[in-house]
Amino acid sequence: MNQKNDLSKQTRKDFPLFRNKLDKKNNLIYLDHAATSQKPIQVIEALKNYYSFQNANVHRGAHQLSAKATEAFEEARQITANFINAESSNEIIFTRNATEAINLVAYSWGDSKLKEGDEILISLMEHHSNIVPWQLLSQRTGCKLRYIGITETGELNLEDLRTKISEKTKLVSLVHVSNTLGTCNPIGEITKIAHSAGALVLLDACQSLAHRKINVKSLNVDFLAGSSHKICGPTGCGFLWGRENILESMPPFLGGGEMIENVSLDKSTWADLPFKFEAGTPAIGESIGMATAISYLESIGLENISAYEEELTAYLFEKLSEIEDINFLGPMPSQQINRGALATFYIKGIHSNDISELLDSSNICIRSGHHCCQPLHKYYGIKSTARASLSFTSSKEEIDFFSQELNSSIEFIKQNS
Repeated sequence: MNQKNDLSKQTRKDFPLFRNKLDKKNNLIYLDHAATSQKPIQVIEALKNYYSFQNANVHRGAHQLSAKATEAFEEARQITANFINAESSNEIIFTRNATEAINLVAYSWGDSKLKEGDEILISLMEHHSNIVPWQLLSQRTGCKLRYIGITETGELNLEDLRTKISEKTKLVSLVHVSNTLGTCNPIGEITKIAHSAGALVLLDACQSLAHRKINVKSLNVDFLAGSSHKICGPTGCGFLWGRENILESMPPFLGGGEMIENVSLDKSTWADLPFKFEAGTPAIGESIGMATAISYLESIGLENISAYEEELTAYLFEKLSEIEDINFLGPMPSQQINRGALATFYIKGIHSNDISELLDSSNICIRSGHHCCQPLHKYYGIKSTARASLSFTSSKEEIDFFSQELNSSIEFIKQNS
């Protein structure tokens, strides 16, 4: 990797947390991007600018400040729509996060469309946010939740999908890139299988939106859930994309102000899309901040980010594979070149929290635990794992130091256990 292609050297200056040299031992090394991304100064300034000079409620006031806020808010919706190549900004519903986006589909579409005997297919690799809403829906409607298995290498078992899908299947809801395995699911192939059976497809894109170009038209999915804080944007904001004709057929998720057309004492009528699903005052500044983050990612180039992180991920696995007794979850980069930019691992007899705490003493931040994927960990027969996740701000120098400190931490624990 030459200096010209090293995105970390080009971008770290934009992040207040990373405005340090890479070779100083006491600098923070952040390898937990899959949990939440750091924020560039452009996003921080966008939030500051909104609350300083544009702060007003949207769609309601006739004064100039409300008009400015509304314009910026709706521009953010259009930027988000363009980001995933949506047909219309009316298909973008702002939510608090991706979890709320999935719940919106479960409550609005699920409660109104599903009945006892219907089936939903998800996989063993799903995040809890793509499991629990469907469990609750199953309890409410009597529909059945079925799980697609995974292969020995940690990839989705497409033969199991083909076996389990039927005319009873109404929805296939899957993660695009697993936050634990790093597996990138073949969504185009999956949508063909699902649609041929008459089922819709929901895509949890939280771990892919910041790392590769997403096109809902070419993927041919029906819903997509995204989260701002995973793509360098503020927390407390996300979005649901859905095909306009499907969203039109769904009842409101929450009731209150903004999502109505008319209210009388005995009934109400609903506003047009997308406002039917956005009850109350939205996260205006955060939505503007998310759009700023999207524009920032696009200024770097999603293709550039994907290529850089692919090379960096291969290097991460190369260095970690040198450590004795290390075990990985998910496919190796040589098995799936478009996998996620993360490595999840464990050492038998050592708790991942102990590893994480020792690394933290060296100012290295990684994730430890079950990563909101308890069913997956139970499938593998382990309680927890450690995870290092990368971004375009990560560097080979950081990986070198991390792998050295990880090896030292493991040896220290072994000697003192």
